[in-house]
Amino acid sequence: MTSPRETAVVGPNAAIQLRAALLARADPDAMLAVFEAAGESRWAAAPPDRMIPESAAAALFEAVTAQFPPHEAAAILAEAGRRTADYITRNRIPTPVRAVLRALPPVLAAPLLASAIRRASWTFAGSGACTTAPRASRVAANPIATPGCPWHEAAFERLYTGLVSRAARVRHTACIRRGAPACRFEIELRG
Repeated sequence: MTSPRETAVVGPNAAIQLRAALLARADPDAMLAVFEAAGESRWAAAPPDRMIPESAAAALFEAVTAQFPPHEAAAILAEAGRRTADYITRNRIPTPVRAVLRALPPVLAAPLLASAIRRASWTFAGSGACTTAPRASRVAANPIATPGCPWHEAAFERLYTGLVSRAARVRHTACIRRGAPACRFEIELRG
């Protein structure tokens, strides 16, 4: 019998954008080493074009944290998170919706974006439970958590700064990797 973690999936951008971030911040050998350590070397040459097992995304993120010093691992994962948010913004949010969100005051745009994040929570949470509010997101049983969750924090912040308020800030305030019952992200809407 397979476990939910073995069958649950996340978007391929967890791997695609991590690959791009590694190439931008490290070098091809380091990128290949991460993908090999995660058991996903095939994606180093040809990134996935469909949903991927969340266990593979978790293994990739873990390989980054194992192969780089903590500050560099966090920077690489954050860059991958920003790139994922940029992809989502360009390709998954229709142009008219982007225009409406950007035109609305942050207090009105934030609940709409939170609702969209919740509807596409598999992107951020796989089999985890993602709940959102205009000023907070929570991922219980976060299957792709890394210490400090820089990928999630950066992805959420890029979405909010790009679609709600350029002054928005996201802080990771609790992490399952540090003993919390869920990963929690507080969204500060300034401006």
